[in-house]
Amino acid sequence: MSANDARKQSLYFPEDMLNEIQSQAQRLDRSLSWVVQQAWKIAKAELRKVPSPNDMLDDDPAAQRG
Repeated sequence: MSANDARKQSLYFPEDMLNEIQSQAQRLDRSLSWVVQQAWKIAKAELRKVPSPNDMLDDDPAAQRG
């Protein structure tokens, strides 16, 4: 996938979160899409620190292996 590959995707946000995103978009004179993309770029390193359910299973020696 190229860096300029634009695909449509519907995302659903709680109303209060969407209102905050809209406020920031207006403040920055940017689109909602741009704000969400920037938020993702900032947050993805933090999200990588959150363990996945599979990681938790790997830590459990009693977990069954498939």
